[in-house]
Amino acid sequence: MRRITNLTYTWAINILNLALLASVATGAPLFAQDAAHASHATPAKLVRDVRDATRQFIDVNNAGSAGYGPAFGCVSGPDHGAMGIHYVNGGLVGDGQIDVAHPEALIYEPVENRRRLVGVEYIVDAATWLRNNNNAPPVLDGQDFQFVAAPNRFNLPDFFELHVWAWRDNPQGAFVDWNNAVTCEGQ
Repeated sequence: MRRITNLTYTWAINILNLALLASVATGAPLFAQDAAHASHATPAKLVRDVRDATRQFIDVNNAGSAGYGPAFGCVSGPDHGAMGIHYVNGGLVGDGQIDVAHPEALIYEPVENRRRLVGVEYIVDAATWLRNNNNAPPVLDGQDFQFVAAPNRFNLPDFFELHVWAWRDNPQGAFVDWNNAVTCEGQ
């Protein structure tokens, strides 16, 4: 079982590394934004539910105890603000499940040599999700996930993703991938 968890974690890290590397290298947004996904409206219920579910991860040490680990350094773009440092739970990535209480990634902003929780990311393999959900795309409390098709610039299989900036306001909207209010300056 530990070997499967390690392989899943490695798979998750590779996917996120490729996606972020391609995005930062091109200066392009990580994923194309559709009108609904880039909405400035913040559904209070989803943001509140994410905050309630992740409150224990304000202390980054609790993230480590729950199986989350840093996938790479702080991710920032020249024109997009930043995403911060992703702490990924390899056991959750690839499980084909979406659960507000168990995001696949926690996002931290480095501030004065500490980590401040700013948001989460939900990630699900599209083939697994669609097979288990009658070909219906994922929706979390009324918020549509973004579909990223293969072939894609990341050379990954189809997947769905959703960022929720529950702990740090995003001037562009609560579900936009990049957050102009987040920086990597505090590393």
